[in-house]
Amino acid sequence: MSPNIFLQNGELVIILIKGNKHEIKKKKFYFLSLRWILLATYVVIGIVPLLLIASTILHSVQDYFIEERKKELLSQANVISGQITSHDYLMDKDVRNTLEETILQMSQEHDFRVLVLDSSCLVVYDTGYSDAGKTVLIPEVIEALQNKDIARKQEDGRVYAAVSISGMNNSRVGVVLISDDMKDIVDTIANIAQKGNLLLAGLAIIVIIVMFFMSQIFTEPIKKMIKVIQKMSEGHFEQRVQVHSRIHNEVVDLALACNQMADQLEKVESTRQQFVSNVSHELKTPLSSIKVLSESILLQEDVPKEMYVEFLHDINSEVDRMAAIINDLLTLVKLDQKEVPLNFKETDLNEMIEGIIKRLLPLAQEKKIFIHYEKERDVVAMADEMKLTLAIANLVDNAIKYTPENGSVVINLDADHQNAFISVADTGIGIPDTEVGRIFERFYRVDKTRDRETGGTGLGLSITHSTIMMHNGSIKVYSKEEEGTTILVRIPIRQSVL
Repeated sequence: MSPNIFLQNGELVIILIKGNKHEIKKKKFYFLSLRWILLATYVVIGIVPLLLIASTILHSVQDYFIEERKKELLSQANVISGQITSHDYLMDKDVRNTLEETILQMSQEHDFRVLVLDSSCLVVYDTGYSDAGKTVLIPEVIEALQNKDIARKQEDGRVYAAVSISGMNNSRVGVVLISDDMKDIVDTIANIAQKGNLLLAGLAIIVIIVMFFMSQIFTEPIKKMIKVIQKMSEGHFEQRVQVHSRIHNEVVDLALACNQMADQLEKVESTRQQFVSNVSHELKTPLSSIKVLSESILLQEDVPKEMYVEFLHDINSEVDRMAAIINDLLTLVKLDQKEVPLNFKETDLNEMIEGIIKRLLPLAQEKKIFIHYEKERDVVAMADEMKLTLAIANLVDNAIKYTPENGSVVINLDADHQNAFISVADTGIGIPDTEVGRIFERFYRVDKTRDRETGGTGLGLSITHSTIMMHNGSIKVYSKEEEGTTILVRIPIRQSVL
């Protein structure tokens, strides 16, 4: 909390203000940033599998060594069992000492312990000399007496290998039991594990360092974009993300998209400012006229009635012009904000166009302009008939207004299996190439003087464009100065949202 101190009525006042919650959250969740999430993900993906693989390999190596030692101990036990059987060790005491020396020598050479048991599990001979004369009842001995050679690792880490001794008539007269402590295998595995851990630690450090810089490479451009977007949100639409990478990837695409958005926002802001300026200008003109006319009446004495009537007619015309501008502005605002719902229904475009021509024919005849309607086929489309009629009527009305006397206007209706096409072509004054892309801007006029003569507000084409867009269609302009203009409208025959 930060204190604010000031004097009020001679008294010291201290107000404690809590810190910005967003700043507190930002500090609290700093380590949840994309950079740290990427780093943690890379570490988990890069190091954890290595640890799992190393652990699996280590256990496999250990199991392999133990299995090999089991095979070796069983082989040694079978050799001893064969010697005992061939020399009748359990029955002939004369050869016992010689054979025991051989067994002891083998035990010392391979560093394991050998026990010889009779069929009652009594230890006859023990190279360790500690269990001689004792009874040893362990699962390995019992299984060996059942004619099953067995080698098994014990809980204390030792390995027991038991092999039966054959007697007369293939009977089992005893067991050879070898015990080995596996210390050499444990030491070998520990040595491998130590070296493996050092290698893994080195790899982990390398992976963390590489991933740290990789995460920075990925997140740094995003941070720059965030700063640019934040500045744009404050109204600095001139901000741009600097793109230096020659490699085309998603981050570069994001930066370019951010710059494109900035261009559009800057354009929208410029259009908004121009729009406000145009609205002010358009409303200022009739207001100025009204003020001049009204002052002329007020400042003159003994004004004739005829002059009153004339001035009031002029004032009424200017008021009508202001009303038309305001109504068109309200229509545009409603269209932009989608406040005006479209009432889609099956509309016979042929009947709609014929109705438009019928209403505008007197205006064309007054200028001796020939209107020709070409219908390629009957077309029924899902549309808002009232709004679409207004949009197409604006196009035809403009074509008549900007076509000199004795000119012509051709209206064409066609369709394919998906879209309806309406074109309005005239032999009028045309539009310069540099102006074609701007004719749908609000209050934009190619020839301001001539447009004022026609009485237009400069908003008709903007309303037409917005209406066609709301119908999920498109509008294109083809024009050449002094030769005429063709405007092509496309609208879907079926609308996806009704």
